Amino acid sequence: MVLYGMQLPVQSQSAIYAEPWEAAAGPADLVAIARAADAHGFDYVACCDHVAIPRRLAAGMSTVWYDPVATLSFLAAATERVRLLSHVAVVGLRHPLVTAKAYATLDHLSGGRLVLGVGAGHVQEEFDAVGADFARRGAVLDETIDALRAALGPEEYPEHLGERFAFKDLGQRPRPAQERVPVWVGGSSPAAVRRAALKGDGWLPQGDPRDVLARRIGRIRRLREEAGIEEPFVFGAIAEPLYVGVPGRDVGRRTLSGAPEELAASLREYGELGVGQIQVRFRSRSRGELVDQMAAFAEGVAPHL
Repeated sequence: MVLYGMQLPVQSQSAIYAEPWEAAAGPADLVAIARAADAHGFDYVACCDHVAIPRRLAAGMSTVWYDPVATLSFLAAATERVRLLSHVAVVGLRHPLVTAKAYATLDHLSGGRLVLGVGAGHVQEEFDAVGADFARRGAVLDETIDALRAALGPEEYPEHLGERFAFKDLGQRPRPAQERVPVWVGGSSPAAVRRAALKGDGWLPQGDPRDVLARRIGRIRRLREEAGIEEPFVFGAIAEPLYVGVPGRDVGRRTLSGAPEELAASLREYGELGVGQIQVRFRSRSRGELVDQMAAFAEGVAPHL
């Protein structure tokens, strides 16, 4: 069975994907949508991570990027079941102990619903502003994942001795509710794919076309087999934009629309590639239409995945 989750609207408003209605939306809309995801069987809701957007990128990216820990903690209190995914946390912007403190608390408060999605980041000015190493962000991320494995583990006094970070005899409570917080690695570059294979519990690609996705899934499987890694692994995918039913308006040429059975048949191809969770995004003109689309997907499409 293929699980399905969604990147929340409102919390990030890049011109690439934000709908016009999101500009005037706020906390009440986020709560309503998270509760709808909770009620309709969505595996997770996700929130992005950017600290600050430089002027040169603001027209396309916008400067609306909610903090993921604050947002997901807020929504944890309004939901009961749905998991809480950072997609993705740019963990190289912060010391691993700072990241671990925040996300361990989130997992504790939510009863063990955190999925920690991590990525290298791409905005140099953001790194420069906080004194982080942009040029070596990939290597920093590799070690940060190792440090976070220790810091989010069961030990009250975690230990990590690395090239950039070293800590021991420093206690952090509360501990995460989960024995092992899942770490999903984001990105589709060769380095990101390798990192996901060797260091992650899952992979979050960047909207790869289906044929490219198949090749990268194959590479991850080979890398894990060569390394002797046998633990379970979740392959993700970001589906094309969706509209369940006949939209009656232009929803963009890449949008998949039509009867639930038709959409399910298309999305089942992801499962045939080995994908275990699909991230979906619906075209909508209002919060109400989005919630209706989520319900229609859960009732008509999801049972056939």
